[in-house]
Amino acid sequence: MDASIFLDKTKRPSQEDLIIALGKSFSYWKSIYDLVYLKYPDASSEWNFPGQKYGWSFRIKDKKRTIIYLLPGDKKLLVAFVFGQRAFEKIIDSKISEEIKLELQSAKVYAEGRGIRIEVKNRMILKDISKLIDIKLAH
Repeated sequence: MDASIFLDKTKRPSQEDLIIALGKSFSYWKSIYDLVYLKYPDASSEWNFPGQKYGWSFRIKDKKRTIIYLLPGDKKLLVAFVFGQRAFEKIIDSKISEEIKLELQSAKVYAEGRGIRIEVKNRMILKDISKLIDIKLAH
């Protein structure tokens, strides 16, 4: 499991910290952030520090739950989702990449659902992330 690059609990990451840490991956962060707010304008977002093991992460939420987690790494970006059973079934029946489907199928099932992390290596994955956001918002 990749921890955030930001491990100092006393220092919430700034936008400048994020730009430096992510490098060219910052453009993916911005695209995903903008995409969530385009699809769900009433979203709220916040930095979260669940513990030293994980470091700082950024989450975007609807009224009740987290839509997506953005996990900053060293020159890389991971996104994470948690899907309940109905959303999981919708993803399996969708045109989302087989790689994502396989990872989701093999994910451990918890009370809140199945969690998945996706490394955002290029713009091509943004299409699947957009579909996952849609499914998350619908279920």
